[in-house]
Amino acid sequence: MADRRARGGTLVVGGGFAGSYVARVLGARGATIVSPENFMLFTPLLPEAASGTIEPRHAVVPLRAMCPGAELLLGRLTALDTTERVATVATDHGDTTVGYEDVVLALGAVARTLPIPGLAEHGLGFKDLPEAIHLRNHVLRRLEHAAMATAEEERRRELTFVFVGAGYAGVEALAELADLVEDARRRYYRDLPAARWVLVDAAPKILPQLPERLSAYAARELTRRGIEIRVSTRLERAEAGAVALSDGETIPTETLVWTAGVKPHPLLGVLGLPLDETGRVPVDEYLRVGGVEHVWALGDCARVPNRAAEAPDPPTSQHALRQARRLAKNLAGELEPYRYRMLGQAATLGRNKGVIVGPGFRARGFPGWFLTRTYHLYQLPLLSRKLRVVTDWTVALLFPRDIAELGRLGHPEGLDV
Repeated sequence: MADRRARGGTLVVGGGFAGSYVARVLGARGATIVSPENFMLFTPLLPEAASGTIEPRHAVVPLRAMCPGAELLLGRLTALDTTERVATVATDHGDTTVGYEDVVLALGAVARTLPIPGLAEHGLGFKDLPEAIHLRNHVLRRLEHAAMATAEEERRRELTFVFVGAGYAGVEALAELADLVEDARRRYYRDLPAARWVLVDAAPKILPQLPERLSAYAARELTRRGIEIRVSTRLERAEAGAVALSDGETIPTETLVWTAGVKPHPLLGVLGLPLDETGRVPVDEYLRVGGVEHVWALGDCARVPNRAAEAPDPPTSQHALRQARRLAKNLAGELEPYRYRMLGQAATLGRNKGVIVGPGFRARGFPGWFLTRTYHLYQLPLLSRKLRVVTDWTVALLFPRDIAELGRLGHPEGLDV
């Protein structure tokens, strides 16, 4: 016998974008969410949380508030018995077993790394909130170190920032942090030279998901701001104080940020489920895992066929949201195939600039930035969170960015006995 039963018979594994929306749409029918955190990270706001444009807490939504009909079990799935329909979850109080009628896998993805010498030791990630806040603290600490440095060579090394990966995450994070550093330098570090920002990608252009003209505009806008773009270039190795690129240049730097793609959660490999060549769980058009009864999957961890598209869905928040809505209805008995025609794609470029493409329209510059923010705000759940983010945006327009570096936050020294 299992220690407990999933509320409403549905166990949702993962409290990210996909899993939280399944539980939210199920409503009063109920579900049990298994998640190591009690919040859902709204990933489109992660770059702004890193740069201090918004309060980091406002980039997350408490799961208990977002999904009032669900119960939350803080922990991590460790085993899944699909025959007995029992899941084993590791919690702070030990392992517990949960019985279910249906289980929904929404484990998401983790950063995709490559066997590049020195990357694991010297690279910084940008996939979740702790990594984003760590990166912000790291960048602000570089400013302080540069201000204390006496040698010009040391200053230049501290003020050089290399980002590998020119997709949405890399471009938006670099643009936002470049704004933070430049604003801080002009106000508080006037003796420091301008920082050097280098964007590296093996692809022939940045933001390859966008149409050619908007991708080219984004490249021109970043270049105009002094950001160096190295396309068709790879990271060869990283070491303390420097990185080497495939074009032969070695760049002295204390900051290497890796944003070059994601891969499915590694837990999928130990659950005994079918996986495709990329490690994702294949599902049918109803989002059911093939060959396993009462198991469903969606989001970044699944290969989801889309009747309205020629290829499986990409790992984006808008697709995860629509998958969640369809899957929740299928669980409730309204079984229909999943289909979704993408609304468009968008990216912010810092300094009130952005690009967006949607059905029948394209925009760039300030209109693109404004429409991108508006769309993100529309997608953000809970009125209270929307108001908090709008307040943060308003304050950011009126006052300079906060440069407090909180690297020790959450790591107290303990009582002196």
